Amino acid sequence: MRRSLFLPVMGWGTLAFLYLPLLVLVAFSFNASRFGAAWTGFTWDWYAKLLADRKIMASTWNSTVVAAVSTALATVLGTLAAVARGREATPARKAKDAFFYVPLLIPELMLAVGFLLFFGLFKADLGLLALIVAHTTLNVPIVWLIVKARLEKIDPRLEDAAVDLGATRWQALRKVTLPLLMPAIAAGALMAFVISIDCFLISFFVAGPSTTTLPIQIYSMLKFAISPEVNALSTLLFLASLVLVVAAWLLQGGEDASSH
Repeated sequence: MRRSLFLPVMGWGTLAFLYLPLLVLVAFSFNASRFGAAWTGFTWDWYAKLLADRKIMASTWNSTVVAAVSTALATVLGTLAAVARGREATPARKAKDAFFYVPLLIPELMLAVGFLLFFGLFKADLGLLALIVAHTTLNVPIVWLIVKARLEKIDPRLEDAAVDLGATRWQALRKVTLPLLMPAIAAGALMAFVISIDCFLISFFVAGPSTTTLPIQIYSMLKFAISPEVNALSTLLFLASLVLVVAAWLLQGGEDASSH
C-alpha cells in the first residue's frame, strides 16, 4: 500500500514544485496592491493598463511577426530535411543526425554570440530580419525531430502500394506521406512558435536597438521593479504557451505521442 502511494505522491509533488511559482504569479496579477507581496484585493486593472501600453503592444507585434515567419520557414525546412533523411537509421544517417541535434544541446548563449558575430561579419543590420533568421535556425531542429519521429512510424509499404497502383514517387509523397505527417508537422510548427515567442537570450543579442520583442520588454520592465503589469503580461504568455503546447501534444496523438 505504501509503495502504491509513493509514486503518485512524488508525481503530484513534482508537479506542485514546477507549477506553484507560476500559480503564485497568476494570482498576483490580480492583486490590487502595486508594490510588495501583500494581498490587498482583487482587480482587473493591471490587464486593462497592459492592453493600453503602446510599448508592450509594439513588442507583442514584433514577437508575433518574428514567430510567425520563422515558424513557417522552420516548418518547411525541418519537414523537408526529415523527409529527405528517410526512415532507415544507417550509420551515415546517424552521423548526419548529429548535426541537427547539436543546436538543441549547446548552450543558448553560444548560439546568441555566434549569431551576433555572424551578422557582424556580413555587416548585416540587427532587427526583425536578423531575428527571423536566428529564430528559424533555432527552430529547424525542433521541427525536424518531431517530423522525423512521426515519419519513422509510417509504414513505407503505403508509399510502395501507391506507386504500384500507378502513382509517381512525388504523388505518393504528396498524397500519402505528407497527409500522414500533417499532425507532426502542425505539432512541430506550434512548438516552434512557442519557442520563438518565449526566446529571450538570442533575441537580446540580435534584436538591435530599434527592435524590441516581448521577452526583452518584460526584462526591461523588471530592471526597475516587479510591476503588476509584468505579472499580468507573464500570465498571458504562460497561458498562451500552455495552450499551444497542449495543442501540439494533442496533434501528436495525446498519450501515444510519448511513443514517438
